[in-house]
Order: sequence, then structure tokens, then C-alpha cells
Amino acid sequence: MKIFIGADHKGYSLKQRLSAMLKDQGHEVTDVGTHSEDSSDYPDYGLQVARAVAEGRADRGITICWTGNGMSIAANKIAGVRAGLCLNEDMAMLTRAHNDANVCSLASRYVTPEDAEKIVHVFLSTVFEGGRHRQRLEKIAAAEKK
Repeated sequence: MKIFIGADHKGYSLKQRLSAMLKDQGHEVTDVGTHSEDSSDYPDYGLQVARAVAEGRADRGITICWTGNGMSIAANKIAGVRAGLCLNEDMAMLTRAHNDANVCSLASRYVTPEDAEKIVHVFLSTVFEGGRHRQRLEKIAAAEKK
């Protein structure tokens, strides 16, 4: 799977760990930054990940900041992106199964590195259920076109 990953300074350490894990699992990982713990702006990285997903250069995206909210907000500004904040495995499963999320936003403040690995695994392995959930996504897609 092609995965783009990005984080601000507060998510840098977790991004490094998850990037290594994903590469070890055979995924094609593109790290858009940041590349240090120096202060940086989350939209710079969240928007890059979101654009890659929206343009089809990535199958999925992962964004990480302190609370996960800033990255989620930024990513969701790009049409076609459905970024979901995932604080646990259940949220990861439901945001994929019900919302067909294509970007997983993580909170380095609230999620341990071990739990983040589990969350990402669930996010990447869960299939969208379709059915009644599809019509809801169609409403969101129509709103994006207005």
C-alpha cells in the first residue's frame, strides 16, 4: 500500500516509529516531514498528505500532531479527503468501516507509540462496509462540489 505520512514537531518521534514499522511491513511510505523536533506548523504537513491522497498518489495517509485535531481539520479541507481522528482501535475501525476514511489522524499526546501501531494496523486493514454508509458519503461529496 502507498502511504503518505506527515507530522509536526509534536508528532515527529511517533512519525519516525510508524514510518519504520510500515516500511518493515512492506508498505511504500513517503514521509513529507517534519524532519526534526524544531517547532513547525501542522498544516504544512497535513495538507501535503491530504493532497497526495486526493490526487491518488497515496492509498492512505497518516497525520500526527499533539492532539490530532489540527491535522484532521487541515486534511479535511481538501476535497475527497476523509480524515478521522483515531484515539483507539475502535475509532480506527469505525472511521474506516463507516466513514471510508482515507487519512488517519493521530494524537501524540494521548496515544502511546504501542497503541498507535495497533491503531494504524486496524486503520489499514479495515474495509469500508458500504451499504447505508455510502449514501452518507455521497452527501458529503456533493457538499464538497458546491
